[in-house]
Amino acid sequence: MSSARRSRSSPPTEGQAAPAALPRVLKKYPNRRLYDTQSSSYITLADVKQMVLDGEDFEVRDAKSGDDLTRSILLQIILEEESAGAPMFSTQSLAQIIRFYGHAMQGVMGAYLEQNLQGFTDLQSKFADQSKGLYDPKNFTPEMWTQFISGQAPMMQGLLGNYLEQSKTLFTQMQEQMGKQAGALFPLGGFGVGKK
Repeated sequence: MSSARRSRSSPPTEGQAAPAALPRVLKKYPNRRLYDTQSSSYITLADVKQMVLDGEDFEVRDAKSGDDLTRSILLQIILEEESAGAPMFSTQSLAQIIRFYGHAMQGVMGAYLEQNLQGFTDLQSKFADQSKGLYDPKNFTPEMWTQFISGQAPMMQGLLGNYLEQSKTLFTQMQEQMGKQAGALFPLGGFGVGKK
């Protein structure tokens, strides 16, 4: 056993912080089956989706090469969700996302979407905290959610106002970053920028 492995499993000494829990490892075999090393059993994509919903930290590794396949498995779950029931993304929004691949602003757009999604998640969490005890989440359908939100106009206006302000700030930061990048690429005001 290597010293790195031994140090992970040994208890922390006095004054030493406990090591962070390692993510659950799932192995993907060539036959497309997923193996959960924690439970020592094969699992389905639905099981992986449940891990995501439960907030479990995991990673998917190729059984032979050890390559990280977590993103591809998450994309596969999104594809299944988009194909069944009511999709989250319209055809137009998917086309817009595709157009940013290979574009100079791909990294900026990725960061913008990630921060915006985190802001929306925070908003949802605040809303859930404020409305605890008002409903049973197990019985809350999308239709009931719509009715509930329509009855919460003042509170929602405040929460959405904060979310929109945060989104506006993120967009402004993205524009400033674009300006800096353009300035670095065209320091003399190329393409007529800044010329009279």
